[in-house]
Amino acid sequence: MEKTRQETLNQEAVALVIKSLKDFEPRNSRKDTKNDLQDDLSCDFVPFVVEDYLNALSTCIPTEKDKDRILLTKYINQYTSRNTMDYFIHKNLGAFLKRELDFYIKNEIMRLDDIENAEAPKVEDYLAKIKVLRKIAIKLIDFMAQLEDFQKKLWLKKKFIVETNYCLTLDRVPEALYPQIIENKDQIDEWIKLYAIDEIEGDTTCPAYTNPLSLNFLKVNDKLLLDTCFFDEAFKAKLLSSIQGFDEQCDGLLIHSENFQALRLLQDRYKEQVGCIHIDPPYNTATSGFLYKNEYQHSSWMSLMSQGVVTSMNMMTKEGAFQCHIDENEYERLSALMDDLDLPSSGTIIWDKKNPMLGKKGIATQHEYILWRAHTDNPIYMQNKSIRKILSQAQFLIDKHGGINDISRSAFSKWIQAQTDLTGGEKAYRFIDDMGRVYRGVAMGAPEPRKDPKFHIPLIHPVTNLPCPVPSNGWSRTPETLQGLDDINEILWGDDHTTQPQKKVFLSTESKRQLSSILQNAKSGKAYLDELGHEFPYCHPVSLYLELFGAIDSNSSNIFFDYFAGSGTSGHAVIDLNREDGFRRKYVLVEMGDYFDTVLKPRISKVVYSKDWKGGKPKSRDTGISHCFKYLRLESYEDTLNNLVLKNESIRDKTIAGTISLQEDYLLHYMLDVESRGSQSLLNIDAFNDPTSYLLKVKKPGSDEYIEKAVDLIETFNYLIGLRLVHLGIPQSLTAAFTRMKDPDLPQD
Repeated sequence: MEKTRQETLNQEAVALVIKSLKDFEPRNSRKDTKNDLQDDLSCDFVPFVVEDYLNALSTCIPTEKDKDRILLTKYINQYTSRNTMDYFIHKNLGAFLKRELDFYIKNEIMRLDDIENAEAPKVEDYLAKIKVLRKIAIKLIDFMAQLEDFQKKLWLKKKFIVETNYCLTLDRVPEALYPQIIENKDQIDEWIKLYAIDEIEGDTTCPAYTNPLSLNFLKVNDKLLLDTCFFDEAFKAKLLSSIQGFDEQCDGLLIHSENFQALRLLQDRYKEQVGCIHIDPPYNTATSGFLYKNEYQHSSWMSLMSQGVVTSMNMMTKEGAFQCHIDENEYERLSALMDDLDLPSSGTIIWDKKNPMLGKKGIATQHEYILWRAHTDNPIYMQNKSIRKILSQAQFLIDKHGGINDISRSAFSKWIQAQTDLTGGEKAYRFIDDMGRVYRGVAMGAPEPRKDPKFHIPLIHPVTNLPCPVPSNGWSRTPETLQGLDDINEILWGDDHTTQPQKKVFLSTESKRQLSSILQNAKSGKAYLDELGHEFPYCHPVSLYLELFGAIDSNSSNIFFDYFAGSGTSGHAVIDLNREDGFRRKYVLVEMGDYFDTVLKPRISKVVYSKDWKGGKPKSRDTGISHCFKYLRLESYEDTLNNLVLKNESIRDKTIAGTISLQEDYLLHYMLDVESRGSQSLLNIDAFNDPTSYLLKVKKPGSDEYIEKAVDLIETFNYLIGLRLVHLGIPQSLTAAFTRMKDPDLPQD
């Protein structure tokens, strides 16, 4: 994007062109390295600079490595460094620097050979210099440690909730509030934008869109999601007070925040309650196009992953699972990290994407990994989605063709062979018995050669009365057991005695298939978002997540947690699973990017309203589900910094002014902590008189503008101490007027 501004500078018109880094094309098709980018910026920037500035920026500022460096290059180096380096806050900078200082003195300053050969006065002089050096260095270290410890304090401070809002389908909203909804133009415009309700044409079951909307329109379209951000506090209070057991009724939670801060806030509220933590973190592959940084030093990336895994592990139930996507670049390091954190492995899934990445050196990669970690040793079974599909189709064909007969059996066999989404093992269930049970045949041969002759006795075909072929290793069962199976009609005979008999294995809703270490899924995650009308460069297919989440035992816990939520694929999958089987799985999604508002939140709202979309418009309005989710915004680290106020106190300043040592001690160790007390971001107790008017200056979503907002103290402390909301009453204010009764026995005023 380019913006042009005319300014008068030294009586000249200056055209200022603002470009993002990616707008500059590297010359000669060379690799876009940091140095190349700086060279391109220098050359492309020069034509836009007025001559006086050009002369100043062309001033030579040489370095030892670059004798020809100019001032402009220096500034560009600083800019690119700020946007490419890894930044972190040291946990204990003071102790680290003191260890480094001692190491430096011992290895670079103290020369044992010189001390051994020197006279005593010279040794004393030598040690005195070291003592002075160390004294000065310790003061510098103390000051830097104060700065770093203060930053650590701000980073670890649990953050305020600066916004709380709710999205609910209309079937959960009291009809008494419908007239206010109809009058709310912002909400109606949002529905037109999300759901294209202005294209709804009336029929016998649904009234057409009108302006204003009718009450009947809202009643029929009760899966529209109302967003409380468009309404005042009085409306929100009436709505929430009508819902009993709110936390139980709430199906999802979206949090706009840096994930570490969100994890810390939620620690007590979700302790040992999450059934599945599922994350798709940055792969650290330096691949272009992502909306977030994806090129860290390995150690920085490991620190990023470690703090999230450690903090989130406390939320898992004893039977909970931790699923993490990764590719070959960091697979070994991530696996070693989880081993070190004592998170046992349940195996690694290889996701075969069936789409090799061509053009890279060596072998074309077409897979990724999904690490599955859990504290249990139980087998992991896939969801029986295919089983339900097969059984329901069998029943449908039986009803369609008038019962169990050759026609229904033939139709079922043809149907199952035509299903491309079923595995070979699932397609083997192509038979229907006289009781309507679906079954397949399984060989009854022994895995190893049987020596006892009784295991080699042939079975007699019931029609031809001739012996059938015996497996080469003999039967796996005794003659008595085989006879028992035949008595209950559980042996599958061929048309004649030339076919080896098999055992019937019946398919039921209780049938299970253990999850394989290889999942094949070639679908595009971007295609799902294209259908919803949203743009997002990289995301996983919902169908893959349906398989992963379907393998989680929902009886142990129904909460799915994703603190690298991105475009919201995890939430999408949970909603689709609930739509399919009627379970009440819940989700918690954390994301800090601006696409929280432009992609993630509208995506969840759309998926609730309709299962199928095309070109950003719903195609099956009748598939909406009843739903409610809450969304929060947390104070950011930058908000914390911007709300700091360093206060001078004359009494304190006078007290320390007279003593140099006290003044120095205060400056090196206490100044920041003492002078920042009372800042709004550090919990100003004096401002708690009215819990609804505790104010912070926070960044406005989607812009760089800062606005003053009231902190939601009630919601903040609910999460901090782990409370669950059962009922939220309407705030009440009481007024009273008092009249003094005259008492003749009391002295008059």
